[in-house]
Amino acid sequence: MIPIHKVSLTLASLLLVTFSFGQAIKVELIQNEGKWQILRGGEPYYITGVGGQTEMDRAKAYGANSVRTWGAHEAIAVLDEAHEKGMSVLFGLWVGCERQGFNYDDSRAVEAQLARFTEVVREYKNHPAILMWGIGNETDLFYSDFKVWDAINDIAEMVHREDPNHPTMTVTAGLDVAEVQLIKDRAPAIDVYGINTYGAIIGIDNQLRAYGWDKPYVITEWGPDGHWEVEKAPWGAPIEQTSTEKAASYALRYDQGIRRDPWMCIGSYVFLWGQKQETTPTWYGLFLEDGKETGVMDELELAWSGKYPENRSPQIHQYVLNGKTRFDGVYVETGKLTTAKVDAKDLDGDQLTYRWEILPESTDIKVGGDKESRPEAVDMKMEGDPNKSEIQFRAPKNEGPYRLFLYIYDGHGNAATANFPFYCVGEL
Repeated sequence: MIPIHKVSLTLASLLLVTFSFGQAIKVELIQNEGKWQILRGGEPYYITGVGGQTEMDRAKAYGANSVRTWGAHEAIAVLDEAHEKGMSVLFGLWVGCERQGFNYDDSRAVEAQLARFTEVVREYKNHPAILMWGIGNETDLFYSDFKVWDAINDIAEMVHREDPNHPTMTVTAGLDVAEVQLIKDRAPAIDVYGINTYGAIIGIDNQLRAYGWDKPYVITEWGPDGHWEVEKAPWGAPIEQTSTEKAASYALRYDQGIRRDPWMCIGSYVFLWGQKQETTPTWYGLFLEDGKETGVMDELELAWSGKYPENRSPQIHQYVLNGKTRFDGVYVETGKLTTAKVDAKDLDGDQLTYRWEILPESTDIKVGGDKESRPEAVDMKMEGDPNKSEIQFRAPKNEGPYRLFLYIYDGHGNAATANFPFYCVGEL
């Protein structure tokens, strides 16, 4: 996935940003008694990274030490700030994707892409914030032309010639034996395997070894259950985890999917350090649209720093619509009085407030994290006080699929969230 949208760097725009950065910090990959490790400036370095470039002060405060970028523009924009905060940057080079129209049979386009990246590497290779070069993200998603791996290898070889101080990485969507073999055979200049993985993260270490990879790897995206991995309502709407369920998933996946392999895994980047619309406005972002944090962040802070924050986020224990759960395939009549109820608790005893919102099910669904538009909220006709854990509202007047979103706040910058897919019909 990508955080919001793909950004590219033209040579013309590059010429507008010419600076002198001083001395690069050398990054090496070493293997000692079978264990891979990063040395940065001669010191051991394990990546506790964030995928996204917002709220870097919070990332640093919570224990993160690296920032992942997907394209050159966004990398250039955060290099100085990251260095000032003592953080490194996985410098993304957005390699053209077949699903977005890039044609690897067009030799001129391939050569132009390599030329652009060569200029970028020459210009920025000495910036002390750079950790690695991330050459391509999910170029294997819905593709058929294996020449993309030849192009990635050409870029990696160029990086090694131009910049001996930083390793190369490429990133695939999940893990597949074919991609591992293709990278080994056609892109041997890649030093590190990057894997974007969600519900399938536990056991991926054994898979990677079974598929023949013997170099280090990084989990370059990880987080909640992906929208393609979950149960669906009868009308096809994927059922999103509550923030409390997500927090438990993050804790388990960091412990059993990342930290349990100190031999080949050299770190990770959690996704998404920010907020975006992807299937829903709450699915992947570690922040809500208003900047509040959920219990997921509590678990990340524990994983990175060894301690929970002083004030914890609210927790959702049950969320029902007309007495039914999200997994019951709930249909309601248009315009009919409907009851929603949540059982939520706060570990600190803070007084909770509630906000409810109805959105139509999104129809602007893309792949690979490409930009999607947020549905417009439906006018919600409430009965009584909306700031309650149990409310009544009139179902939308138009037939079709919707989601009832719930946001719970503790007054200390923390929140819990959930959404409930339901379908409006003219008559039951």
